[in-house]
Amino acid sequence: MIGRLLLRFILVPLGAVMALAAAGALIAVSQWNAFENVLAADPQAREDYVFALVAAGPLLFSLMSSWAHYTFVPALAGVLAAEAFAIRSLLFHAGNGAVCALVGWSLTGDLRDQPFLSNPTVLVAAGIAAGFVYWLIAGSSAGFWRPRGTARMVSPQP
Repeated sequence: MIGRLLLRFILVPLGAVMALAAAGALIAVSQWNAFENVLAADPQAREDYVFALVAAGPLLFSLMSSWAHYTFVPALAGVLAAEAFAIRSLLFHAGNGAVCALVGWSLTGDLRDQPFLSNPTVLVAAGIAAGFVYWLIAGSSAGFWRPRGTARMVSPQP
């Protein structure tokens, strides 16, 4: 029981960090054309990939940090519910990510003002991806015990 508790204290934060990284990666990949349009004002910047990463990285980080502040509390509530009731469903964790992303988008006015994030579908997709990655790392084994409805399969004795 103590080993399982210690494992949860490792897997849950690791899953949360990797979920945030997955959401950021999905947003960066899906919005790369918009970032390229921002950099298109300077013809030299288009050929200089290092400059493109340096210019787009802080912009993405600032958007993700303001968005992540508003998605943290609802995501934490979902994770705590999953751990308390041993909810191991992929649909629950993906839905939790989608709802948290939508809540974060609706609470941050600066995201709605950005031309490439004015539509919440990209952020909801990022939330679903984050929920899926969290489920892969920590959600599929959520809870400190096996749910009551599942019994250990015992092969019949001859």
